[in-house]
Amino acid sequence: MSDRKGFIAWVEGPLYAAELALHNGDAAPRRALWSRAEPLSVLGAWRNAFGRQEIDELFGTLAASFSDCTCYTFELLSYDVSGDTAYTVGLEHTSVSVDGRPRSYTLRATQIYRREGGEWRVAHRHGDTVLPDVEGGSSSR
Repeated sequence: MSDRKGFIAWVEGPLYAAELALHNGDAAPRRALWSRAEPLSVLGAWRNAFGRQEIDELFGTLAASFSDCTCYTFELLSYDVSGDTAYTVGLEHTSVSVDGRPRSYTLRATQIYRREGGEWRVAHRHGDTVLPDVEGGSSSR
């Protein structure tokens, strides 16, 4: 299997499953796929985090606020693999309860990955809102 095919299989398999688990309140699969080597960063739609400790805290906070995910899709727009480095750019379409309130939103997400010990790991994430949040079927802004 080529590097590109193997990488996309990982994105569509374990990475997708980890994101779905996070949106159902379980941060453990996402934490497991993140690098253990610094530098690490999240420039998030809700909050930024730098370094392993801040990122672990962010993932815990997100998982505690998310529940009842009814839809999570990742629309891959661009990606590439170069040696032990890769990136993805895509749209995350999500319908989930946030602090018990149903919301639907789309994030533009760019992630950078490193291959460590033969396994892909996330090292950086940037996410920002593309479309307004929808709460109970109407715009929340």
